[in-house]
Amino acid sequence: MIEDSKFITPAPMEGQGGYNRSSRVQAAGSSPALPLLEHAARIVPLASAPAPIVIADYGASEGRNSLAPMGVAIGALRDRVGPERAISVIHTDLPDSDFAALFQLLASDPLSYTHLDSAAFASAVGRSFYQQILPSDSVTLGWSSWAVQWLSCVPTTIPDQLQVACSGDSAARTAFARQADEDWRSFLAHRGREMRAGARLVVLTMARDDAGDFGYRPLLQAMYATLLELVDHRLVRADEAHRMVIPTVGRTREEFAAPFGRDGHFSGLGIEHLDVFNGEDRIWLEFERNRDAQTFGAQWAAFSRASVFPTLAAELEGGRTDPRARAFVQRMEAGVAKRMAAAPERMQIPLGKMVFAKGPG
Repeated sequence: MIEDSKFITPAPMEGQGGYNRSSRVQAAGSSPALPLLEHAARIVPLASAPAPIVIADYGASEGRNSLAPMGVAIGALRDRVGPERAISVIHTDLPDSDFAALFQLLASDPLSYTHLDSAAFASAVGRSFYQQILPSDSVTLGWSSWAVQWLSCVPTTIPDQLQVACSGDSAARTAFARQADEDWRSFLAHRGREMRAGARLVVLTMARDDAGDFGYRPLLQAMYATLLELVDHRLVRADEAHRMVIPTVGRTREEFAAPFGRDGHFSGLGIEHLDVFNGEDRIWLEFERNRDAQTFGAQWAAFSRASVFPTLAAELEGGRTDPRARAFVQRMEAGVAKRMAAAPERMQIPLGKMVFAKGPG
């Protein structure tokens, strides 16, 4: 264990619209969970008017991938309550997230629910979802997409990779598994407090398939090889590279269900649906059509830059404001793009989709 690991936390996604521009993989992966969200919105018990209907969007980042889910949920609720009932949508993410980009998107995008529904109201909270974010018994419907794979902190360094799924170090794998279980229970416990009786929570997140595979192996190998190259070129010191970790995990079907025990309940929640499946690789499908290896590599590099490079850059001596940070991100992106373009292949993308229901109070 690194002595100060509990103070090392993931950085927010790339700001200034970067995550919105480079999150096609996440958008595609979320689509299979939308029918679950729509069904939940059609059956969830609603508070009596004039109390607002509260939808919580846990881990919204800059909001691009929240537009479709929130639109689906609001549309299903409107069929039940009519056009005038107030619906409050609360987007949450880490305090340092680019909430300006989120609100600019909501104000300008023609597909924004604030444009399409005059009785839908947006707000945001900057706080980790490993804490209680919203008042107890207040949330009608919860949604979390591509978020709970991020751990609350880095439990240990990884001596032979950036991502623990590719590591052969048993101590690192054990530490990450322990933290993943602790964080998953914490996430569920806080949502159980926030949700109203009968409320539903729909979660889409990275997973490990039934063979225990996390996927993304070519991409992770390209990232690690590029980082080692930057150490060789003396842009990054060896001790800085040693601290660089992507604190994400993929949980198995059994690990998702573990907190619920034999009676099927945890913190007032029960499992209504749990499935692990392989997500669609839209970058590969595009490559199959155009055979453009350079674009294939650039798209996976942009995905990496928007989602994980900010967390890696935070471990430079001066953090993300280090004088080398800009060059670090640019050269990581270029190196990953080159390596991915050299040998394009379909990415395995294991995902979990699930629905939790809050029991009666």
